[in-house]
Amino acid sequence: MAKPLVVISQAQGKNPAKQQLEAELVAALSSDANVEVSLVPNLYDLAADHSAMQFLRSIPGDVIVLSWLYPRGARWILDRQNVRGHEGVSLLESKTDDEESDDESPARKNGNGRHGSDDAKKNGNGNGHGEVPDSRPLPNRKIYCLDLRDHSEVKVYLDEIRRIAVGQVFNLPGQLSSTLTSIAEPKQDEQVENLPHELAKYLRPLDLLAEQKSATSLDDDDDVPANGEIVRRRWYPVIDYSRCTNCMECIDFCLFGVYGLDPLGSILVEQQDSCKKGCPACSRVCPANAIVFPGHKTPAIAGADGEVGDVKIDLSKLFGAPSAVELAARERDVELVRDGRDTVGLTIGIPKRLKDKPKKPRDELDDLIDSLDALEL
Repeated sequence: MAKPLVVISQAQGKNPAKQQLEAELVAALSSDANVEVSLVPNLYDLAADHSAMQFLRSIPGDVIVLSWLYPRGARWILDRQNVRGHEGVSLLESKTDDEESDDESPARKNGNGRHGSDDAKKNGNGNGHGEVPDSRPLPNRKIYCLDLRDHSEVKVYLDEIRRIAVGQVFNLPGQLSSTLTSIAEPKQDEQVENLPHELAKYLRPLDLLAEQKSATSLDDDDDVPANGEIVRRRWYPVIDYSRCTNCMECIDFCLFGVYGLDPLGSILVEQQDSCKKGCPACSRVCPANAIVFPGHKTPAIAGADGEVGDVKIDLSKLFGAPSAVELAARERDVELVRDGRDTVGLTIGIPKRLKDKPKKPRDELDDLIDSLDALEL
């Protein structure tokens, strides 16, 4: 069986601490007989025709992806670029784990702060709780996504990578696998032997790091990989199809041509670069919380667990703050004005769920709000 490939997706910018963590991981993994290691630019910034994305699509085996992104964002960036597989479960604690309730059942959580794995949530169309049909076959392999922001110690990631690698190579319980690893002859990695030269360079991460260190970037927003391809920072939505219900509210709300439909009538991000940089408005109005902007500062919008849209009762309204939908409409209007167009406010594409939403059973909080309303504050 081919060894799993560890992909280290580089951070945007030139943060020394992040670069140091990446370099230490590359150095340690380059001498590990159980894995192959590669280095690519930031996943979110890669265009479909970039050689690094072509390299990722050429790898048929298990993949362990380390990026500076929430696992959900990284997973669906790859999925839409046809780097697909069953969701591998990590045992690492993530930042989102700390936000979970202490009395929550451990059986509901996996190791990366998400509830369950996609294999446990599959429905008939292979997209978890979503309702978007996908005719593409799912490869018989696993893709693990780890967030490099969760830990500053290299050893934490190395231990988890080795745990995954040993389990995949031998398909045995961890303790027995560790015993066999010490006596097994390392296997030649067949999955990367025949890569074209322009793609195989990503399997020489030490050389890439050395070349990048000596290269001069064109500007602060660009990364220049070893082959000279310029990677610019990008901004676009990523759809989590395990949640998407194909309700079409995003395509009704967005007035910039970002969304479209595939031949099966399923929603997709059709024109990524038509999205307005910094605007996450469509994420706020998505009733399924299925739209992710991996570069956003708000965790729920960037791919962490949690609600993006309206909560059951928005207490901020008591103090005059806008609701999520009102905020989304304002963000959209700002971009319309920048394009020289008229504002539309709440008149176009406002989610139908606001008027058709079924009533929920009343509780004490409902009574409290009614009491405050009666006081005419």
